Amino acid sequence: MNTEQFKLGIIYTISAYILWGFLPIYWKLVDDVPAGEILAHRIIWSFVFMLILVLVTRNWSSFIQACKQMIHDRKQLVGITLASILISINWLTFIWAVNSEHVIQASLGYYINPLISILLGVIVMKEKLTRRQILSFVLAAFGVLYLTFSFGVFPWVSLLLAFSFAFYGLLKKMVNISAMFSLTIETMIVTPIALIYLLLLPEQSFSFMNPTIVTNMTLMGGGIVTAVPLLLFAVGAKHIPLSMIGFLQYFSPTIMLILGVFLYNETFTSAHLVAFLFIWSALIIYMLSAYRRPIRNR
Repeated sequence: MNTEQFKLGIIYTISAYILWGFLPIYWKLVDDVPAGEILAHRIIWSFVFMLILVLVTRNWSSFIQACKQMIHDRKQLVGITLASILISINWLTFIWAVNSEHVIQASLGYYINPLISILLGVIVMKEKLTRRQILSFVLAAFGVLYLTFSFGVFPWVSLLLAFSFAFYGLLKKMVNISAMFSLTIETMIVTPIALIYLLLLPEQSFSFMNPTIVTNMTLMGGGIVTAVPLLLFAVGAKHIPLSMIGFLQYFSPTIMLILGVFLYNETFTSAHLVAFLFIWSALIIYMLSAYRRPIRNR
């Protein structure tokens, strides 16, 4: 593995997860808008933003060529279609959780997700873990299980977020297409559905007659705050192992957890503290072992 690409992969991926960690603050600005409507706007404006990006970077002809190739490659087409569906499910669940005052449940979902990503990396991608990485996996699993069972209820929101994004990450590793084109095609596939949904709504929160235009601008800006971290994630994911992607993701739920407790006054229990200590111990052990390997291979 190229050491420079490995380092860049870590930087891009961490940047994506930090931005995602602060995303609840953004969606709280439109917490009076139904989750389904926010999702539809998020998809549409993400597609618009990506189209503009493709045009500005003068990649339109290459994009059209990539679309034509994908139409004739059934594996790629199925993969990116499934990716678009999974990320839409993930977005909807996350928006609903944040605006229904379940930020901590959302953070739990992204604590569970890395474990699913690591398992997928080992089972599907045949990635190998060192003894230290296995130890870190066990520590993180214990922390997550402890936190999960401490809730006393089946955490369907957390599990849906975890599984949808883990499989999305796997598909992004398997679909051989540039990050920019991939995200553009993903949003293009589901944009017609989002448009139909909005047209069928009896009333919409988005209106050009809105005197404050805050809601309008926030919904439109959702395209940018969605696309930027996804682009960073897509680029970073190509240069680091899937198992490492899983552990780097702990940055995001930790930020969400802090926001949920200190900004939105959600309850932080002793169970959260125990899980937090186990998970971050696991993260430190994993990062140290994973970072040393590529350096030794120079």
